Amino acid sequence: MARILLIDDDFQIRLMLRMTFEEAGYTVEVAENGKEGIAKCAAFDPQVIITDIIMPEMDGTETIMKLSKSHPNTKIIAISGGGRNSPEGYLFVAKQLGADMTFFKPIDRSKLLEAVAQLIPGEISQS
Repeated sequence: MARILLIDDDFQIRLMLRMTFEEAGYTVEVAENGKEGIAKCAAFDPQVIITDIIMPEMDGTETIMKLSKSHPNTKIIAISGGGRNSPEGYLFVAKQLGADMTFFKPIDRSKLLEAVAQLIPGEISQS
């Protein structure tokens, strides 16, 4: 089954998404911020990375830029609930920097599962 790296500073989001993907049969690794995510990416070699945008240490936009260069074949999904600005602005930038798909928080888990299945050749939607 495919490997997914979840990068989000919110423990509850990480837990919810980890459970969602593990129940669907995916192998999941988590990171609290972009810096930790980049470090885990090398060893874990995920097929899909799901990253929040607003995080401490290294935000999602910088994370996307670095991972797009270091892992060009890895698919990236950016998620955001916004911050000082609306999530639309952050997600637009994420898309421009290399995110393959974007989602607003709160996340529809079934749509996110479908998106991951679309991004990975040979995967079947788990919803």
